[in-house]
Amino acid sequence: MPARSLSRLVAALLLAVPVTVTDLDTAAAHAGAAPPTPKNFERLRACESGGDYRATKGGRYFGAYQFSVPTWRSLGHGGLPHQAAPQTQDEAARRLQARDGWSPWPACARQLGLS
Repeated sequence: MPARSLSRLVAALLLAVPVTVTDLDTAAAHAGAAPPTPKNFERLRACESGGDYRATKGGRYFGAYQFSVPTWRSLGHGGLPHQAAPQTQDEAARRLQARDGWSPWPACARQLGLS
């Protein structure tokens, strides 16, 4: 295939791939952030709730990772976060971090040097 045809094909493929500014912003936000290791989630739990999976703060944030109800629901869970099993909360925190980086936990992420 001639180089000119190949470059047109590549350009067409790139235009066909849906990449949004949000995707690029999310990728940039994750760059340079601490990795999502078990130790970092342990540190995050300790900062957010003292490691207490049943913690509640002011009726707005719940569980070890202090999820809001809308965030919890966005991860596909029902009920309240602090009523869920520790494994469920841990899995939800990992999924949230994979989706949004450490930004859902701004104060603790900053304090712990995660973001």
